[in-house]
Amino acid sequence: MKSITYKGQRGVFLLEALIGIIIFSIGILTMIALQTTAIAVQADAQYRIEAANLADRMLGEIALNVDRTTPATVQASLANFAHRTGGALNSCNYTGAISADPLVAAWATAINTTATTRLPGSAPTMQQVLVNTGNFNQVIITICWQSPADRAPRRHSLVSYVN
Repeated sequence: MKSITYKGQRGVFLLEALIGIIIFSIGILTMIALQTTAIAVQADAQYRIEAANLADRMLGEIALNVDRTTPATVQASLANFAHRTGGALNSCNYTGAISADPLVAAWATAINTTATTRLPGSAPTMQQVLVNTGNFNQVIITICWQSPADRAPRRHSLVSYVN
């Protein structure tokens, strides 16, 4: 049997194949874009978790090492943990004296230089420990970092009361 071809249908199969390839390519490109977004979101979540863990670690060190002999010794020992208390509260560019307490120094090193816990774009002026003994021994621990994709620094703050 002879195959019958019509002159008006020449190239239709090629056109259908090209349209199918275009649709397939758009689908693959969309999947790649979704994967890239998922990786970026996962990295951001990891940095947030690490910042929360580091803030909780510092609060634990403060709670364990406060001298609770009298209310006056609690306030005096809390004051030793104060770190970079100057600068605007939400600026992520803190000024002031660094704490002489070795626990605070180790904490700041973990944020800025330790390979396993370092936050991207962090600097020594981006961490703060505020102690307000006049407000029921309030402690505010703030950690800032800035990943390459961020336009502005990200911030995690932990507020607690130590008695």
